[in-house]
Amino acid sequence: MAIDLVVLHAISLPPGEYGGPEVEDLFLNRLDTRTDARLADLAGLQVSAHFFIRRDGSCLQFVPVDRRAWHAGVSSFQGRSGCNDFSVGIELEGCDADGFEPAQMRTLTALLRALRRLCPLRAVTGHEHIAPGRKTDPGPGFDWRALRRRVRWSPRRFPDVNTE
Repeated sequence: MAIDLVVLHAISLPPGEYGGPEVEDLFLNRLDTRTDARLADLAGLQVSAHFFIRRDGSCLQFVPVDRRAWHAGVSSFQGRSGCNDFSVGIELEGCDADGFEPAQMRTLTALLRALRRLCPLRAVTGHEHIAPGRKTDPGPGFDWRALRRRVRWSPRRFPDVNTE
C-alpha cells in the first residue's frame, strides 16, 4: 500500500523527561520497565516508529519507510482505518502541553521534504487526529501553522488540523 500520510507524535520517557535512552530502548524493544515505576505500564508493550526527533534536532530512524511501523494503534484517517498500513510515524521528543524546540522543527521540516520526494504524501496529521479520545499528541504545544509555513505546503495537506 502506498505511504501517503505522515502521523506526528510526542513522546518522553519517563514522562516529562528528555534526553535519556528510554525512548530509543522502547522502540528497540529493550526498555527495562523495572528501572522506574513510571515506566511500569509499558511492560510488554511492543511499538515502533519510523523516526524519532530529539530535542536537539538529532534524528534516529528505527523502521525503513517502506515497512510498517506500529505507531498509530487503533486509528482512522478520512474514512480509512488502520493508519499503520499507509503512514510514516514521526515521534518528537516532547509532551503534549510543551512546545517543541526550533532544532526539532528544522529537522522535521527537512524530513518531511525528503519524505515527500520518496512517497506520494497527501497529508500530515497528529496522533490526536487519527485516534481522537484515545490520544492527545502532539498536542496544543505543537505549532501546526508554523510547520505548514516551513514546509510550504497548502492547508489541504493538513486536514483535520486547525492550521489557520
